Amino acid sequence: MNIRTATINGVPKELRVRDAARGFQFSESIMPAADAGALRARIEKVAAVASVHASVVDREARFPCEAIDAARAARLLGIGVPRELGGEGLGAADVVDVCYALGKACASTAMIYAMHQTKVACLVRHGRSGAWHQLLLRRLCAEQLLLASSTTEGQAGGDLRNSSAAIEGEQRIALERQATVISYGEAADGIVTTARRASDAASSDQVLVAFLKEDYTLERLNGWDAFGMRGTCSSGFKLIASGLREQIVPASYEKIHSHTMMPFAHLAWSGAWAGIAAAAVDRARGFVRKAAHRSGGALPPGAAHLTRATASLRTLRSLIAAAVRRFEAASADVAVLESLEFQTGMNMHKVSASELAVATVMSAMQACGLAGYRNDSEFSIGRHLRDILSSPIMISNDRILANVGAASLLGGTPISLRD
Repeated sequence: MNIRTATINGVPKELRVRDAARGFQFSESIMPAADAGALRARIEKVAAVASVHASVVDREARFPCEAIDAARAARLLGIGVPRELGGEGLGAADVVDVCYALGKACASTAMIYAMHQTKVACLVRHGRSGAWHQLLLRRLCAEQLLLASSTTEGQAGGDLRNSSAAIEGEQRIALERQATVISYGEAADGIVTTARRASDAASSDQVLVAFLKEDYTLERLNGWDAFGMRGTCSSGFKLIASGLREQIVPASYEKIHSHTMMPFAHLAWSGAWAGIAAAAVDRARGFVRKAAHRSGGALPPGAAHLTRATASLRTLRSLIAAAVRRFEAASADVAVLESLEFQTGMNMHKVSASELAVATVMSAMQACGLAGYRNDSEFSIGRHLRDILSSPIMISNDRILANVGAASLLGGTPISLRD
């Protein structure tokens, strides 16, 4: 389908013909509002597939195609899209819970899903008023399209609030971007990227643009032989794209970033990290149980580390749950979303969650001792440790702490524990 020439009044003819054969209808959700049990069953089915292939995905540093295909089959890629556009209208809490379940199975799959859902959330909140983006969201749900992200380029690294490459053209636009990283770029069905609004705009005057696979080419600049998160395939590319001006999301990127991109990404990522930590704790618990059984009930020396890992995981889960509630409560209040307190809190959530996740996995490793350190052990935690160590450097904690440093001087100490 050519999404550029389709009309929004009713379902385009091309989609009517194709989707009639598939049994899809845009006038209602793909499935009725599912209860928690039905959604959980779908999630567990995908997680089971991801778990089976996690080791080979890590070893070969390849895209987790089996897990993402399973997510498509379970129709998990469009769960955050409103029902009137073909999705299920689920909120941030449900998406973060999927990230957590997938993180327990395969870290790369969870992070890919988290990044995809962050882009979907941005399009839903800030782009759905436009005909082009409405059609994109309908197509995403019907075909279970996978969206990648391009927000870093050149020497700027993780500075998401500045872009070098600019949108060129009027009705037809063009963009050429040296992207430091585009995770799973070659496997994605579309890329959502930041750019300068125009060639004469300031680097901070940014827009968000959605391009479909037929709109762009990728020229690889570097590979991805990384310590962890190897299945995200986060290579660098030269992105050469063209399209219509309608493909630019109407809202400024400044608002998109503060209202949705940053908080949603930090919540989804932390859900994935918590899943990795939970899987490591499960292995540590299994090791301690087996060791105690073999020794007639005597706990091994590392049992105290399991206690610490369990406690820090509980704290991490509570931290994420509280942050999700805060985000969902603030979503309808622009003043709260843009407040210094909320922005600082959501940025610091990323720092705190990543540090807790690393500490949890390290404690689990210590609980297992050599069995956790070995790659050929049933209690190996090597992959989990390598994957979780990406969390402090994925949008560097040091950069976040430096950026929010001034805010620490402006705030005061709460007068009550309930404030």
